[in-house]
Amino acid sequence: MITDTFIVAEKDGVIVGYINGPVIPQLYITDDLFEEIKENPKKGGYQSILGVAVSKKARNLGIARILINKMEQLVKENERQGITLTCKQELVSFYGKLGFVNHGISESQHGGVSWYNMVKLQENMD
Repeated sequence: MITDTFIVAEKDGVIVGYINGPVIPQLYITDDLFEEIKENPKKGGYQSILGVAVSKKARNLGIARILINKMEQLVKENERQGITLTCKQELVSFYGKLGFVNHGISESQHGGVSWYNMVKLQENMD
């Protein structure tokens, strides 16, 4: 059973980053997603991204972009509607450069901070 999509980046046999998140039926990530993750459907839905991490030694090498591109490939292969994520304000421009559209402040209260809904629909993926 696939309950989450998890992609790892390696360089010279060392893990330098990862990206993960389940497929969800709705456009935006909601706080209940952190309580229970259901099985990914074979087709459709939105690929969420709950985490993107790159080791400090591997930053500024394009690893995050590569991981997001791999996620986009899976979105196309599995006929998903797009990718959805939330991020803090300081990362809005980073995701904007990758083609994500800012849909405004999220209703999420996760961690007690303000989150922004960022969405990239499949038709906008190269």
